[in-house]
Amino acid sequence: MKTFKKLVIYGISLSLFTGCENLFVEKEVLIAEKHPMKSSFSDIFTEIPNDFMVELDENVDSENEEPPGTEEPEALPVVSNPEAMDVMVNKFWSLPEGYRPGDLVKPNVPFSFGNENSDRSKLRAEAAESLEVMFQAARGDGIELYARSGFRSFETQSTIFQNEIATSGYDRAVLYVALPGTSEHQTGLAMDITAKSVGLELVEEIENTAEGKWLAENAHHYGFILRYPKGKTDITGYAFEPWHFRYVGIDMATEIFTKDITLEEHMGDVRGF
Repeated sequence: MKTFKKLVIYGISLSLFTGCENLFVEKEVLIAEKHPMKSSFSDIFTEIPNDFMVELDENVDSENEEPPGTEEPEALPVVSNPEAMDVMVNKFWSLPEGYRPGDLVKPNVPFSFGNENSDRSKLRAEAAESLEVMFQAARGDGIELYARSGFRSFETQSTIFQNEIATSGYDRAVLYVALPGTSEHQTGLAMDITAKSVGLELVEEIENTAEGKWLAENAHHYGFILRYPKGKTDITGYAFEPWHFRYVGIDMATEIFTKDITLEEHMGDVRGF
C-alpha cells in the first residue's frame, strides 16, 4: 500500500509541476500497480495528504458559484385585472408593482389581535362585508371565529418571506409563503381565520375542529373558498392551509366548492408542480 501511494503522488506531481513528458509512464504505473484491495482510483486519491489536496483546491474556480436558494426568481407576467374579484395571483401570475386596493376597510368581526386598526385587519369593501355576514352566521350556529391576517403590502410580504427563509429555509418558505407581489393577501381578498380551539394560531389542526369544519362546509355560501385545499399542492404550489379563505363571489365559490376544484382549475390555468 505505501509503495503504491508514493507512486501515485509522484506521478501526479510530475504532471502538475514538471510538465506532461512523463504522462505515459504515469499511466503505466497506475494501471500496473493498482492494489486489488481498492475498488477505484478515487478510493486511493482520497488518501493523498491533506496539504497536497488543499493546494489543488485553491486552483478551483468557484467565483461564479452561488449558494443554494439565492438565485433571483424570474420575472412573472402581471395580471391585467388586479381589481377583479376573481383575479388569480399565484406562483405564475403577479400583481402590478406597488399595487394596493383603494377600498380597504376593516370588517366588524373579532380579531385574534384585538381592536388594532392596521393593514392586516382590512379587506376590500365587498369581501369585508361578506366576511361580516359569514362570521354572524357562524355565531348563530354556535361557532366563534377570529380573523387573523387580511391585507399585506408588498413590503410586509417581503419581510415575512425573508423571515421564513431565515427560520425554515428556502424550500419550506416557498411552500408556505408567497413571494412578494404574488400573495393573495395583497389583493385584499384573502383572510386567514382561526379559533380559540387552536390557541388563535394558524395550524392544520383547525381542520378537525368544529370551527374548521364549519368553514370548510359553509364558506362558499358567503363567497369564500378554501384556497389551498388538501391534496392539491401539485396544482396550487402551496401546502394545505385550512385557515386561508379567499373571496371570489358567491357564484364562483359555489361552483368551485361543488366541483371540489381549485381556482387554477376553475380558470383553466393549471401548470403543475
